[in-house]
Amino acid sequence: MKKILVTGANGQLGSELRVLSKGSNFEWVFTDYQELDLCDLKNLEASIAAIHPQIIINCAAHTGVDKAESEFELSDVLNHQSVAIMAQWSQANDCQLVHVSTDYVFDGNSAVALTEDAPTNPINVYGITKLAGEKACMQNNPDAIIIRTSWVYSSFGNNFVKTMSRLMQERDSLNVVNDQIGSPTYAADLAQAIITILTHNTWQAGIYNFSNEGEISWFEFALAIQEIGGFDCEISGIPSSAYPTPAKRPAFSLLDKNKIKATFGVVVPHYKESLRLCMQLLFTND
Repeated sequence: MKKILVTGANGQLGSELRVLSKGSNFEWVFTDYQELDLCDLKNLEASIAAIHPQIIINCAAHTGVDKAESEFELSDVLNHQSVAIMAQWSQANDCQLVHVSTDYVFDGNSAVALTEDAPTNPINVYGITKLAGEKACMQNNPDAIIIRTSWVYSSFGNNFVKTMSRLMQERDSLNVVNDQIGSPTYAADLAQAIITILTHNTWQAGIYNFSNEGEISWFEFALAIQEIGGFDCEISGIPSSAYPTPAKRPAFSLLDKNKIKATFGVVVPHYKESLRLCMQLLFTND
């Protein structure tokens, strides 16, 4: 039975993998920074060697996009330098590596869904350090699989769906940006896609995109949350310029999922279908 090491296990994706792990034929080791400190670069290799996994799923990242603008060093250690070490170790120890990346490696200037070989040009520190992590991953372990995803939410952790659901019950009106286009990702679907890849009969290294189907703005995402939740709140669309943030966001980062579907037979549900499932869980747990 193969042993899987999951980093960032208390995040949204790590938590969803924990749920799926219960029915799988793998031995799982879930670690967060308490069990495996990715910032301790000097001892990271020895710490991974002590676990000695056959597969690593790296879900850990410095994901605070605005915070990253003033925390470049921490972002670079978590999103780039630690990835290089994991890639080196996995390459030297016959260990498969799945590294999770982001749509923020793009500048947002495209008008068509982005394929895996679309030119990268990140516009914020988070995107810059995540792209550096991708490059270090491929350089140190060309046999790795990188999955780029976008707008992740889950019934676990903090995310747009939970924040909007709460605010729509607390307020009479909300403003949401309507000029950033992409597609959300239900972390449970991404976790299932990773399991599908790991249990597929062939391992095809490279970069793959995964998000749910559909092309929407954050404003339209909020409207879908309102509709499913039955919330009585007036929602208005506003331009990003009316809501300045420390980090710039790509205006367009819709991901093309054809490669992951064709290579591994991954099923990609429509965002509304997945949003409904997630919100049912949230209502059940309330």
